[in-house]
Amino acid sequence: MSAAKSRAAIRYTTLRLAIFIGCFAVVGSLVQFGVLPKGLGDSNFVWIVLLALVLSAPLSFVLLRKQRDRMSEQLVVQVGQAKARLEANRSQEDGVA
Repeated sequence: MSAAKSRAAIRYTTLRLAIFIGCFAVVGSLVQFGVLPKGLGDSNFVWIVLLALVLSAPLSFVLLRKQRDRMSEQLVVQVGQAKARLEANRSQEDGVA
């Protein structure tokens, strides 16, 4: 995989992680200031992570549509190339045997 081909996937993943970290910071602040309830006992960290995941998933779905489309286009091309190479290898093996 060349650098140009992996760039869309890396960009999408980085942006998705950034959205999660932003949600994590916002949820953590809201829990710290008492706007959102704290988890039970020692589960506060898990509670914050789960809330951040629940918030970041739909945000990523809406905000990263273009990046996701670019990444999927590149993946379709890569899969097509891999299938072509596999078929070429199969035909070479059939010709040798």
